[in-house]
Formats: sequence, C-alpha cells, structure tokens
Amino acid sequence: MKKKILLVDDSALMRRMWRDIIDMDDRFEVGDVAVNGAEGFKKIVAGKYDAVVLDVYMPQMTGLQMLEEMQKSNVRANVLMASTTTREGARETLTALELGAIDFITKPENVADTRNDAFRNRFLELLWVVSNANPAAARRTVSQPGTQKRTFEARYDVNIHTAKPVSEPAVPKPPVRTVTYAKGKGRKIVAIASSTGGPKALQQVIPKLPKNLCAPVLLVQHMPKGFTLSLAEHLNEQSEIAVEEVKENMRLENGHVYVAQGGKHMKAVFKNSPGSLQCTDEPTREGVKPCANYMFESLIDSAYDEVVCVVMTGMGADGTEGIVNLSKSKKIHVIAQNEETCTVYGMPRSIVQTGLVNSIVPLEELAEQIIKEVGVQ
Repeated sequence: MKKKILLVDDSALMRRMWRDIIDMDDRFEVGDVAVNGAEGFKKIVAGKYDAVVLDVYMPQMTGLQMLEEMQKSNVRANVLMASTTTREGARETLTALELGAIDFITKPENVADTRNDAFRNRFLELLWVVSNANPAAARRTVSQPGTQKRTFEARYDVNIHTAKPVSEPAVPKPPVRTVTYAKGKGRKIVAIASSTGGPKALQQVIPKLPKNLCAPVLLVQHMPKGFTLSLAEHLNEQSEIAVEEVKENMRLENGHVYVAQGGKHMKAVFKNSPGSLQCTDEPTREGVKPCANYMFESLIDSAYDEVVCVVMTGMGADGTEGIVNLSKSKKIHVIAQNEETCTVYGMPRSIVQTGLVNSIVPLEELAEQIIKEVGVQ
C-alpha cells in the first residue's frame, strides 16, 4: 500500500514541485494539500497520513505554530520540514525538531534545482524514513491542553475532539539526575554518532554531562552546513558542559563537546599532546558529510587508553565500519541506544549486529552510561 502524504505549503509552485517528485515514486501518493498551518492541522485531525511535508513560513498559521498546536492537542503526525539554509532557517529547523518533526530537507534556492536527481533522491529517501519512523520517540512531553484547545478551536474553527484517541499515555520527559562516579582509570575519549532524530535526542544526553567530565566528547550529527553551528549553540545554552562547533586545529580538552561542522569531516590528529581536531573536505562516505566512520578511525593512533563509542538514532550504518576498524587496534567500550527510544533504529542496529556492543540502553540512560564509563574529576 502506498504511503499517503499531506503537503502543507502556501506556495502553489512548491506544492506542485513536491507533488511531481512524489508522483515519480510508486511508494507514495499525495493524499491532500493545505495552504497554511491552520488548514493542515484540520486535515491531520480529520484524516490519517503516513507523513506530512511542512513549510515553515505561511500566512495565518506558520509551520512552527502548527507543530505547537499538534503538541498541545496531542495530535500526531510524522513530519518532514521544508527548511531554508539561512541562519534563521537553521534555528527554526531546530525548533521544529524540538516540537516533534522527524527530519528536514533544505529547499533548493530555485525551482530548477529540484530537477536535480541528487535533490529528488534525497527528498524521497527522507520521506521514506519519516513515513516509517517511530513517532513516539520524536514526541516531547507537554502539559495537557485545556484553554489552548478552546482558543485554537475558536480561532481556526477546528474540533480537535474528532481526532483519533491516543492509546498510550504521553511519554514523560526523563528527569535530570545528578550522578557522581569515581574518576575513570586511564585517558579516555567519547565519540558519538547520531543522525535522524538526533537533534532532539541529544538534548536528553549532552545537557546531562557535567563540566568536569574526565574526557573530551566528539559528536558527529548528520546535518548540513550552517545547521551544526545552531545545534552547538543550542546545546551549549542548555548544558553545563561546554559545547562548540569544531574549528580548524581546535585543541582537545576534557569537559568539552565538539560538534562536527556540517559539510566537513571531523578528524582527530595527535601530532602534539593532547591532540587537536581538523575539518577535512574528503568525499562523502555512507552518503554523508560529516561521517562518523572518519571520526572513529581518526582515533586509531590516539594516545587515549580507551574510546567510548556511542551510537544513537539514525538511518543507515554510519559508525559501524569505523568502530570495527578502531577495535582492531584500540580498546573500546560501545554503547548503543535501544530500539524503543530511537526515531530510526538503523545505525544502532548495525553496530549491535557486529557483537561489539557492551550495553544497549534507552535514551534517558545514555548520559549516565557515559559518565559511569569515563568518570568525573
């Protein structure tokens, strides 16, 4: 059965473009269209769609406002955001992911670029992943809507009570726990690989790491250029530990998280102690740049006694080959996110199948596992 897609965009030209691409693939069909968030919300309440392609800027109700109303009203949908490449667009995309969007695609600068096979294939790949994603893992817990429902109904003439009831209760936000462990033995470094569902999932990991963590943390999150800077800034605002986007020759320090630049690979080099980071422009690997495999393999010649490898939600298998190669010459400890809390259980499944994983834990326990393994000062 074909996946039923709802298009929400105020531009007739963009709706036509999305429809043309979707019609090329036998896995999908356009179930309906909406010209703003208010109309899109009504259609989600009234019908059932496997995925929603949602624009950000629209009159009457924006895409972000629509996601907020869905959250308040406990209305679910697997959403793929159509984002811009501007700095503001990157920040809005992160907000959309916080509000429950599964992933995003950056719009081309002109319609002619949509005829590019690479763009079409990327869109269809993301649409397939989003339409099959675990929506519960992407949801945020919100207070039960009350007056917000009535206000929305009055303003946009929507009866949200026609929505299908939700069978399971809202997933509570994991509490932030203070965890203290003895300082770990030997020099250790943490390396995290994350993709689809990662920006939101990381908010339940990075902010729980203490500033006196006995290790530097390298993080590869699959995102385009510009978006990783906004991600790093956003995580830094929420965290006690320092979070930065990687700059060339940045020195490795304990108690710091280094986010790989979008569009560049991150490699650790160890010509001088304690080592530094480089941003390289080598070809994509596993179809992505940055690629976690490069990051893991760059630690093969490091002076660290152990590498704590963490594989989080994401499609594909990035990280597996790098960890396998790293394990041949380095002591490793591998932590994988469990299937139930992954938006997409691709990357964790791949590393679990190698037999190298030491522990498989839910998202809310990842930070504690990292702290337990490397220690605090």
